[in-house]
Amino acid sequence: MSDPTSDEDDFDDFDHEAHMRRAFELAREAADRGDRPFGSVLVRDDTEIMSDSNRVVTEDDVRRHPELHLAYRACRELEPDERAETVMYTSTEPCPMCAGGMVSAGFGRVVYSVSSEEIAEFTGTEPSVRSAEILDGVSDVVGPVLNEEGRRIHRDFDW
Repeated sequence: MSDPTSDEDDFDDFDHEAHMRRAFELAREAADRGDRPFGSVLVRDDTEIMSDSNRVVTEDDVRRHPELHLAYRACRELEPDERAETVMYTSTEPCPMCAGGMVSAGFGRVVYSVSSEEIAEFTGTEPSVRSAEILDGVSDVVGPVLNEEGRRIHRDFDW
């Protein structure tokens, strides 16, 4: 078993901006397709291993948030110790449903661009429970990263 401190140092060496920009690309693809602008990338050893974008509208499935779907896939395809060595980069902070699913996945870290409080402003809804509260003791939650770029995606979307 690896030293959790060294894993944290490894996470700090990841190319956060490149991975977040990939999540933004996926969010834009979702919006172009007719879904809401959310995208996520799962990274291990600073390399993308899985990615997804929101497909709630186009697949008529409320569960098709990218974070939840990647957590599902990771639980099926990766061992727990492998999941603990991964970082999820997501264009927007995970909602409570996604964060709940991510508890089972046990990712090492979650990095977001736009906070749940900010997305509530864009959508005109009440802010939800923060993902850090749900993932406390399971995954470190870090953000915002490249916040202005992430916010631009939501400003361009017709909420």
